[in-house]
Amino acid sequence: MTRPFRTTRPFRTAAVIGAGTIGLSWTALFAAHGLTVRVSDPRPDLAEAVDGSLAACAPHLAARGLDVTGLADRVHLIPEVTEAVRDVDVVQENGPERVEFKKDLFATLVREAPAHALLLSSSSAIPSTAFTQELSDEDAARVLIGHPFNPPHLVPLVEVVPGERSGEEAVRAAVDFYTSVGRTPVVERKEIPGFVGNRLQNALSREAAYLVQEGVVTPEDLDKVVTNSLGLRWATVGPFLGAHLGGGPGGYRHLVEHIGRSMQRTGAGLGTPEQQEDQQERLIQAVEKAYGSSTYPELSETRDRRQLAVLAALDSADKEEN
Repeated sequence: MTRPFRTTRPFRTAAVIGAGTIGLSWTALFAAHGLTVRVSDPRPDLAEAVDGSLAACAPHLAARGLDVTGLADRVHLIPEVTEAVRDVDVVQENGPERVEFKKDLFATLVREAPAHALLLSSSSAIPSTAFTQELSDEDAARVLIGHPFNPPHLVPLVEVVPGERSGEEAVRAAVDFYTSVGRTPVVERKEIPGFVGNRLQNALSREAAYLVQEGVVTPEDLDKVVTNSLGLRWATVGPFLGAHLGGGPGGYRHLVEHIGRSMQRTGAGLGTPEQQEDQQERLIQAVEKAYGSSTYPELSETRDRRQLAVLAALDSADKEEN
């Protein structure tokens, strides 16, 4: 008889497997919330990467009200996965988006991590059912997706996506864990490639690429359109509440009844960006022309500073409402 998965709370120790952009951001967030963090990655510059990331993230975390004193003291570098996951409460995997890689890795994780450890994947497109097929029901019960948005130490959303055999206790534990580190977990009721956030992003990105390729607008001006309209609105109320308010006192029903057909006609004319190499190259060059004069760290710092400002404004508005 298969035993149901049981985990423990509070979460004290986390293993971060994979120290790329996402893994490093998770590391800083977890440490800032008081967890002992074990980071595992074979990269030869692991120490330098972690030190640099902690230094870059610390001011952002402090701006969110977290105590970053001694942040690095809570982070331990353990390149070997088998050593990193021993005696931990939760594992956050951030490896390559390849099914076979994740199959092999999670076979190791279920074998080496303690039975109470929650096993989470930052996978941005691959549902966990795809890489847990060869695991036992008992092992698969504690595996699920915890997909963040970059950078996860600033952007609150985490998509919690259960696999076909993920246990209810694992889902509850994942929600508790991400809530405990200041994230906003959303449990999705059905597996779908790319999950919800990336699919929405992809839909908008496709039309954005089409509009630039068609010469309607430049990449820089398209970004201005989004940040000064949809992005601004969606940052506060989201698409459905925004549409409900757009209908005035009559709400979403009024909006659909009065402009629904015209919106359908617009939707039917949405474009498909060209995929030929020459078209893609022209699009790449257009983006590089718009933003290539600034370095990645400079652009990231601008993004993060603005993200902090939005979060601070939302926090202030929420406090006023309460």
